[in-house]
Amino acid sequence: MNILKNGLESTPTVTSKIDLITWFHEGCKPRDQWRIGTEHEKFGFRKKNLYPIAYEGHDGIHAVLVTMAEKFGWNQVLEAGLPIALAKGAAGITLEPGGQLELSGAPLATIHETQDEINEHLQQLGAVCRDLDIAFLGIGAQPKWSFATIPWMPKGRYRVMRDYLPSKGHLSLDMMTRTATVQANLDYSDEGDMVRKFRLLMALQPMVTALFANSPFIDGRPNGFRSYRGHIWHHTDPDRCGLLPFVFEESFGFERYVDYALNVPMLFYYRHGGYHPAGGVPFAEFMAGRLPELPGERPTLDDWAMHLSTLFPDVRLKRYLETRGADAGNSATLCALPALWKGLVYDDDALEGAWERVASWSLAERIRLHGDVPALGLTTPVPGGGTLAQLALEILDLARDGLRTHNLRNASGCDESIFLKVLYQWAESGKSPADRLLEAYHGRWGGVVDPVFMEEEFESFYGVCS
Repeated sequence: MNILKNGLESTPTVTSKIDLITWFHEGCKPRDQWRIGTEHEKFGFRKKNLYPIAYEGHDGIHAVLVTMAEKFGWNQVLEAGLPIALAKGAAGITLEPGGQLELSGAPLATIHETQDEINEHLQQLGAVCRDLDIAFLGIGAQPKWSFATIPWMPKGRYRVMRDYLPSKGHLSLDMMTRTATVQANLDYSDEGDMVRKFRLLMALQPMVTALFANSPFIDGRPNGFRSYRGHIWHHTDPDRCGLLPFVFEESFGFERYVDYALNVPMLFYYRHGGYHPAGGVPFAEFMAGRLPELPGERPTLDDWAMHLSTLFPDVRLKRYLETRGADAGNSATLCALPALWKGLVYDDDALEGAWERVASWSLAERIRLHGDVPALGLTTPVPGGGTLAQLALEILDLARDGLRTHNLRNASGCDESIFLKVLYQWAESGKSPADRLLEAYHGRWGGVVDPVFMEEEFESFYGVCS
C-alpha cells in the first residue's frame, strides 16, 4: 500500500498577472478531449443510534479510510501522519470538515462511465460500512444533529477556516460541517468557449438549486427552506461566495476572473508542511511581496491554484468549470447533474438554445432568483412568467436532445439521456426531493426525521432503459 504525503509540488514563482491568465489558457482542451468529472458528498452515521461518525474509534472515519486502502488498493494521503484522503489514478476520496466523505471522480467520457465509477465506489464503501455497522446518507444538510455535536476532521486548512469564516458569515461553520453537495466539472476549448459556458451555468444555477433541493430539515425539524444548504451559502462569506455579476458583462474573460480572484482575501498559505493563516490579505498583496507573514516572498502557481480552491461562487473557474448549486442526493440521482450539464454545454445547439431562454434577464432579476430559490424551490417565479419548474422542462428537453445527438450508449443500448429521467419527474410534478421529504415528515414519518437516514441511505444504483 502506497502512502502519499499531503504536500504541494514546487512550481514557478508568479511574476505578473499574465502568468495567472496563461495558467487558465493552459487548461483549454480540444473538443475530442472534453471530459466530465463528478463529485459527491455524503454524511456518515452509526446505524445503531444515528449519531455522526467521528474521525477516531474502531468505527470512525480513520478506520474507513485505512480499510478502504487495504481492501481496495487506494493510496493513503497523510497529513501530520494521519490519513485524510485516498487517491487512485485521477480519482480521490476526501474529507469535508464535519466528516462528510467525498468521491472526487475521474474525468470521464460518458455518464455511463460515471455511473460505473459511482457504483464501484459505493460497493467498496458498503463492504467497509457493513463490518463497522455504519452507513452514509445522501442529503443536502445534516437533518438531525446540532452543530455542537458534529465532529471536526484533523485537516490543517479546516482549522484556519474555522477561525476566519465566522467573522464573515453567521452560517459559515454550518456550511463547513452540515452541508453536502453533488458537483459536475466541465472542460472548455478556449476563452470564448469558457465564457459561453460560464454564463449559462451561472444563469441556470437557481434552476439547479430548485431541482436538486434536498435539505428541508435542520436540528431534527423543518427549517422553512427547500434548500437550506442554499440558504447557508448566502450567509457564509460574501467575499468568495454566490452570484458573480461580472460574468454577464461584455468584458468577461480569463483576465476578469483573475482580477476578481486577486482581490479575494486569502484564507491561508501552505509552507513547511502546514497551513498558516493569511490574515485576510488579498492575493494581490502576496503577488506584490506584501504578505505580512512572508515579507518579500512572492507566490507560486501552486499558491494560486490553492487560493482558487478557496473561492466558492455558484460556478468556479479552475482549469475547468465547476458547478456548485446542487444539494447532495441519494445514489439514484447522482448522475443526473453531470448528464444535465453535459447535454447542455457539450452540444452547440443545446447551449445556444438554453442561453436564448435566459439571456434577456436583467442583473436585478438574476439576483432576485438567486435569493428566492432556497425557500421557494421549483415554485420560484422566473422573468417573463412561469416558474422554475416550467423553465426546467424546457431546459431538460434541450439537454435530452444534446445527449441523444451524442448517442453514447451503454451495454444495454441506453443513451445518456436516461439519467435525466428523475429530473423530468421532479419538474413535471413540481416536487423536488425536499418537497417529498416534507410530505413524508408530515405524513407517514409522524413528525420525526429519523426515517430519512434509512430511506436515503446510499446504495448502488444501476441506470436502466425506460
